[in-house]
Amino acid sequence: MSGFRVMERDREIIREIDRWRVVQGRHIRELVGFGGQRACDRRLRKLAQAGYISREKILYGVAGIYKNTSSATRIMEKRVSPQSKIRVEQILHDISVLDVAIFLNKKYGIEFADMKTEIELHRQDGFGVRKHRPDLIFTNKDNKNTCVEVELSLKSAVRFDKILQNNFNDYDIQIWVVSDKENKIARILRENQELYPIIEIIEMEEIRKWII
Repeated sequence: MSGFRVMERDREIIREIDRWRVVQGRHIRELVGFGGQRACDRRLRKLAQAGYISREKILYGVAGIYKNTSSATRIMEKRVSPQSKIRVEQILHDISVLDVAIFLNKKYGIEFADMKTEIELHRQDGFGVRKHRPDLIFTNKDNKNTCVEVELSLKSAVRFDKILQNNFNDYDIQIWVVSDKENKIARILRENQELYPIIEIIEMEEIRKWII
């Protein structure tokens, strides 16, 4: 795009797209701190026209998803990792993860920069190391290491138990976000609260109250 001038906010946009699986325009508005959605969308459109990002419509009824292109690395201080293929069956979960991050920021004042995403945790583990990682982690205001699991569909009992145990060993608090506090997932979590008292359960409806 002729005459396009790269600004530091553009690099912030690319960094945020790089560390989350699925990012929509409304998420970028919050993550990067735009004053309004119109200004955010205008900058995203210019970045796309310049060839640094792309916007894909993947699922009917779901707003477009932004991805970095191979050209994004040219304006960054370090290489932008290639983004994995978006899994259609995971889109609603991945959108919910970012909604939870915004909820934590707005309600509890947790800075986005202080949250480490699942993607970042896997990169930290290194190539070839495949183990479960929470959707995001952070240290809360009481200096407690906290992990977040967005659980919208039930895993096998064995896998579920293993995640609960590993989180208990690795973190001070584990927050589980469920679609409904009366569903089977929530009931299993409540049954495990005696064994793992660090479990907290939040319903997606509570999250949505903080999302504009």
